[in-house]
Amino acid sequence: MTIATVARHAQVSRQTVSNVLNAPHIVREETRQRVQEAIDTLGYRANQAARQMRTGRSRLIAVRIEPTRDGINGSVLDRFLHGLTETAEAAGYRTLLYTATDAQREIDTYDDLLGSYDLDGFVLTGTDHGDPRTAWLADRGVPFVTFGRPWDDPGAYCWVDVDGAAGTGEATRHLLAAGHRRIGWLGWPAGSGVGDDRRSGWREALRAAGVDPAGLARETVDGIAEGETLARDLLDAPHPPTALVCASDSLALGALQAARTAGPAVPVIGFDDTPVAAAVGLTSVSQPLGDAAARCVDLLTAVLDEPRRALAPVLLAPSLVLRHTA
Repeated sequence: MTIATVARHAQVSRQTVSNVLNAPHIVREETRQRVQEAIDTLGYRANQAARQMRTGRSRLIAVRIEPTRDGINGSVLDRFLHGLTETAEAAGYRTLLYTATDAQREIDTYDDLLGSYDLDGFVLTGTDHGDPRTAWLADRGVPFVTFGRPWDDPGAYCWVDVDGAAGTGEATRHLLAAGHRRIGWLGWPAGSGVGDDRRSGWREALRAAGVDPAGLARETVDGIAEGETLARDLLDAPHPPTALVCASDSLALGALQAARTAGPAVPVIGFDDTPVAAAVGLTSVSQPLGDAAARCVDLLTAVLDEPRRALAPVLLAPSLVLRHTA
């Protein structure tokens, strides 16, 4: 079984079959599906060793597994990894997973992996200001894309991200439309790229509605207990908020516990739409993680195919999943 056999069956050229196997993003979807059906029907399997010798690529990309933390928000990147692995496999790549507890240990892992494996590139997650990981890879010419923006310089490298400000803005406007004016915010300490982005959506939505956000925000590290403590602090204030928007589902679940003992019903909205949020009926902002993973693979394969090509970043829109808590 050869590429020529597949080409005859799909009625395309051998180059088209090769493109489907090696660079599917440049092939029209209709043609790609026809070739893939021929591959499946004939049971064709590419000779990976020959392919690597021909293209100079290992067809192997690496991505980090995030710590589980509280078992809630860790599921967000689990869904991203699942989508990334599926999309990479469809594009002819395998995914190598690794762990690291902080940025420096991750950089040390890059050094080890690049010395042990013939990696084609990396997909990074969880970017922040002054991220040393991207600088390390860029200085050494190692191909990579990130799920998360370069917060200090949006044009520094190829990235895919979800518009957190748009998500919290939509959540805040939903509560405003329901008649709430004093809408509180539970978030992370200032300085986090993602956290600041999500807070800005809440703040600007209130200002656009003529509401002063002063005194309505509280910040802490992520966690259910921390969310409950912050929510109680806000709800016990002389002029408490009547609804809450949170930077994560963990904070929102804690806020729910506080809100249930605060008297009148206080709607709570989280962020990430985790399985726990669905189980307890928590309204939450959902990230299009499957789409984000697919776009990361598309960008990385494009970087590998044309290293000097300027690629536009990808900013995806989240959606608000309404449940009975808001």
